[in-house]
Amino acid sequence: MISRFKFSAALVVTFVVAFTSGSPAMADARLAQKIQTAEDVLRDLLATPDHQVPEELLEKARCVAILPGVIKGAFGWGGKHGRGVLSCRGGEHGWSAPVFVRISGGSFGFQIGVQSADVVLFLMSERSIKSLLKSQFTLGGDVSVAAGPLGRSAEASTDARFQAEIYSYAKTRGLFAGISVEGSRLAPHRKSMIRYYGRPLSARALLIDHEMPELPSEARSFLAALP
Repeated sequence: MISRFKFSAALVVTFVVAFTSGSPAMADARLAQKIQTAEDVLRDLLATPDHQVPEELLEKARCVAILPGVIKGAFGWGGKHGRGVLSCRGGEHGWSAPVFVRISGGSFGFQIGVQSADVVLFLMSERSIKSLLKSQFTLGGDVSVAAGPLGRSAEASTDARFQAEIYSYAKTRGLFAGISVEGSRLAPHRKSMIRYYGRPLSARALLIDHEMPELPSEARSFLAALP
């Protein structure tokens, strides 16, 4: 009876540890789903002709970062947190293998509430890419960031000159809109990359050295959806 109890207790402990720490198989499944969701967000952003990202911005963008379900909450102090994927143009393969990234930040003010948003960032300059490769950099601090223009009229607007180094969009209530993400910190998430690719890979190896590991089907589909 005691042995059976010890065996059952061991199973419970094993399950709790696996659930809280995340086994490699579980982690890979979550990361694969993150890439699939990021593709859905990107396709949604690019799918509405009358409310679309200007074509010139898409053509000039060096990198695209998609962060589904970024949580922004506030009760006096405010903060935001989310994870997603990023890919950059360059090398013989066109778009780089997906790099996992995270966004975080804080604010202070008289605010309350919780909100989830799908965020898309277009990195327009070489400097913005190099800044990303630091341990972390602040949007609007290290590089300039602006709310992304939308619609046909945006082609003739001031924003269409694309002077900012990053343009940002977010979907919160069914529609995408340009949004300010100044003060947020963006950084590669190395542990996710190791879990997903099964070996140590840095953001620099993928974005600058253009290393192309063997890609799972969802990663290939994500790259095919990029503009």
